[in-house]
Amino acid sequence: MKKAIETAANNFLEKTKDRNIRIISHFDTDGITSAAIMCKTLKKLDKRFSVKIVKQLERELLQTIKKEEVVVFLDLGSGLLDEIGNLPNDVFIIDHHEIPIQHKENTTLINPHLYNNEEISASGLTYLFSKAINPENKELANLALIGMVGDMLDRELSLLSNEIVADAEVVIKKGLLLYPATRPIHKTLEFSSSIYIPEVTGNSLGVINLLRDIGIEKENGVYKSLIELNEEEMSKLITAILIRTNAKAEEIIGNFYLVKFFNKLEDARELSAMINACSRLDCSSISLALCLDSKKARKTAETIYAEYKQHLISALQYAEQNKVAGKGYIILNAQDKIKDTIIGTVASILSMSRKYEEGTIILAMSYNEDKIKVSARIVGRNGRNVREFLKSITDKMGGECGGHPMAAGCFFSREKEQEFIDLAMKNLELEVIKI
Repeated sequence: MKKAIETAANNFLEKTKDRNIRIISHFDTDGITSAAIMCKTLKKLDKRFSVKIVKQLERELLQTIKKEEVVVFLDLGSGLLDEIGNLPNDVFIIDHHEIPIQHKENTTLINPHLYNNEEISASGLTYLFSKAINPENKELANLALIGMVGDMLDRELSLLSNEIVADAEVVIKKGLLLYPATRPIHKTLEFSSSIYIPEVTGNSLGVINLLRDIGIEKENGVYKSLIELNEEEMSKLITAILIRTNAKAEEIIGNFYLVKFFNKLEDARELSAMINACSRLDCSSISLALCLDSKKARKTAETIYAEYKQHLISALQYAEQNKVAGKGYIILNAQDKIKDTIIGTVASILSMSRKYEEGTIILAMSYNEDKIKVSARIVGRNGRNVREFLKSITDKMGGECGGHPMAAGCFFSREKEQEFIDLAMKNLELEVIKI
C-alpha cells in the first residue's frame, strides 16, 4: 500500500499544478486531523485550496463542486464512489471505510480495503500521503496519532500505524484507559466516556464514594492525576472499576499516549475528545483551527469541551432511562432529546458497557432536521456486521449508509421513522430465531 500511496502522491503533484484544490473532510477527530495534515502540506507547497468539513457526504454537495477543481475527500467518499466517479473532476479519496463498488477512472483511491485490509485511520493514510510528498512532513505525525486514537485504532497497532507512532513526538505509558490521564482523578472518573462506570460516570458523589472506599484521598487539597497514582493506588482503582463494570482487565488497561501539542505533552485521548466535542457542537471550524495551532481556538475549544461533557452526561442519563432492550439488541430512539452529533458517542459508550452481552447490537436514533440519523455499534469484538445490517434495511426503504463492521451509521427521511424501527426489529428478531 505504501507504494500505491507514493504513486498517488506523485500523481497528485502533477494533477494540481496551477489548479485550485477543494478539500472535503469528515467532522470527527479522524477527519479533522486529516484535514489539518492536508492543509499544512498544501500550505508548504504554496497551493491554492479551500476546506469544507461535513457531518456526512451528501449527493447535493457534489453538485457544488466546480469543474476546474481537483477534489480531495478525507475520511469519507468510499460510500459514494459511483456519484463521485461521474464528476468531471480529478478526484483523490483518502479513506478507510468499506468500499461497496469499484472506483472509476477519474478517482485515485487510497484505502486499505484495496490491499490487505490493514487497520489504519484516515489521518494515518493522509500523513503517509503527506510524507510521500515531502519527507520533512514527518512533523505532522502527532496529528495522525491523535486521529488514530480518535478512531480507537490504538489498541492493536498495524505495521503502518506503528510507523506513525515511531515518527511522532510521544511518550507511551501503560495504565487505565481513562482520560485525561493528566488531570485530577475525580474529574477524569466523573467525565469518563472511554470506560462507562455505573453510578460513577456522570455522578460526582459516586466518584467521591468510590475514591474514599479504595483509600485514595486528596493530598494538599487536591487529588492526584491518573499518571501520578502509585502502584498500590492504581491496583485498587483498577480492581474497583473491574468490579463495578464486570469488564475484563485487558479491556480497560492498555497504552495511553502523551503527545507533543502546543509545545507540551498532553493526553492524546483528551485532545481527540476535545476536537470531537467542538465538531459535535457545530464548531468544526474551531476543531480545525485548534489542529492548525491557533492559541485563540485552543481557549475556545476548552470552553466548548466543558459544555460538551455536560451534554454527554445528560444524554447518557436519558439513554439509561429510555432505551428499549431486547434479546441481543438495544434500541434508543432519542428523537430530539439528544443531538444527532452526540448520538454516535452515546452509542459507543453504551457498547463499551459490560452490562450487555458480547455481540449485542446498539441502535441509537436522533433527529437531524428532516432526517433521522442512526448510529449502530456492536458490544465487544464479535458479532454481526452492523454496516451490512443497516444496509439491508436502507436498501429496502431508502437512505444512505456507511461505516465499519462494528461501527456504522445511516440517514433516512423522518417520515420513515417507524418503518425503520419495524424493519430493524423484524431483522433482529429473525436473527434471534436463527440462533
